[in-house]
Amino acid sequence: MVEFLIMACKPKLLQKETIHSQTSPLFSLAYATIVGISNCLTWKYLMLAYPNIDPVAFSLGPLHVHWYGLMYVVGIGGAWWMARKRAEKGQVDLTAGQVEDLIFYCALGVILGGRLGYTLFYNLPAFIHQPLIIFRIWEGGMSYHGGMLGVFTAMWWYGRKLKTGFFYLSDFIGPLVPIGLGAGRIGNFINAELWGKPTDLPWAMVFPDAGPEPRHPSMLYEAILEGPVLYIILNWYIRKPRPRMATSGMFMLFYGLFRFAVEFVRLPDEQIGYLAFGWVTMGQVLTLPMMLIGGWVIYLAYNRDKVMASYD
Repeated sequence: MVEFLIMACKPKLLQKETIHSQTSPLFSLAYATIVGISNCLTWKYLMLAYPNIDPVAFSLGPLHVHWYGLMYVVGIGGAWWMARKRAEKGQVDLTAGQVEDLIFYCALGVILGGRLGYTLFYNLPAFIHQPLIIFRIWEGGMSYHGGMLGVFTAMWWYGRKLKTGFFYLSDFIGPLVPIGLGAGRIGNFINAELWGKPTDLPWAMVFPDAGPEPRHPSMLYEAILEGPVLYIILNWYIRKPRPRMATSGMFMLFYGLFRFAVEFVRLPDEQIGYLAFGWVTMGQVLTLPMMLIGGWVIYLAYNRDKVMASYD
């Protein structure tokens, strides 16, 4: 009975626990029971079970609609709805039609830039070998940093067309982006992709095709930080009038901080691995300049006259 309880739960750890032969059988039994139950609770009952959601939300004949695609609809639709509301309240000097055009161009930037960015940043050897892979969207693979560059390009072009300037639009769009970021990470979770390193934390999960070890649900960390937490920070910040560029800088800085931090517990893409020191990932390499630029943009926003005077 004692040996069964000792070996039943997490054998490697319990084998390190010794029960001296001089100890009474009753004490040995009680000790083994307590330790065994404790480890069973930690590893079996407190560990969260991955829900194994079907990635396909529904099908219409041969057409399969995936949850991940629906998350893009939620993100873009949510941003459009909030942008319209803010335009109606006079929080931005844009007509309803201009807001809809802006969201449309930004959505194109997300999709085209995200796919191009993933192919170039994370899958370049395969792209060189077979360039048409960039059009295989159904196989998955989207890069946030590529999508961000696509959105920046869209806002730069549309800002020139409206003669508003880039930062006028980016300050308006920035606080809306966390809706899409959070939704996208939920899509990653449903797809059981971008999981983290093995851990014994009670909220660890065993993901399909990731081995038997419980792992960090790193996509949920990002969903929370890049979604509601970032949304609260930015929308609290814009409650008061802020100098031009400041909101854009806040977005880049805090997104960068959250992404950089989660990369420590998230496994890198298999085809790339760690880039340096056994822990630096491509996500961190791409995110570090974003944080630095964000901090610099905030400084410029609040010290524009001082900085401009230094160049006179």
